[in-house]
Amino acid sequence: MKFLISVIDDLSNSGTPAEMVAIDAFNDQLRANGQWIFAWGLQAPETATVIDNRGGANSETGHPLFDSKEHYSGLWLIEAADAATAKKLAFEASKACNRKVELRPLH
Repeated sequence: MKFLISVIDDLSNSGTPAEMVAIDAFNDQLRANGQWIFAWGLQAPETATVIDNRGGANSETGHPLFDSKEHYSGLWLIEAADAATAKKLAFEASKACNRKVELRPLH
């Protein structure tokens, strides 16, 4: 089963070198266990653009979809045997990056 782990951050840009070391170690663990698919960080929300071309509208906002104190700052796509394993990995991800995370299964 595939899952998305989204990292929830605030606007403080509080990432530290120690957190990066912990994230790298978590990534290495995922790779070693065959659970790694993909991981990446996202730029700040002010760099987002919402595109809407429904019905040929061809519009863009120049700002993120939601105005919030929290935003997604990164993600992991993982492979897990079941939801319980994915939840365990999400707890480990949260500890590694020192952030809240959201876990969602993929179709």
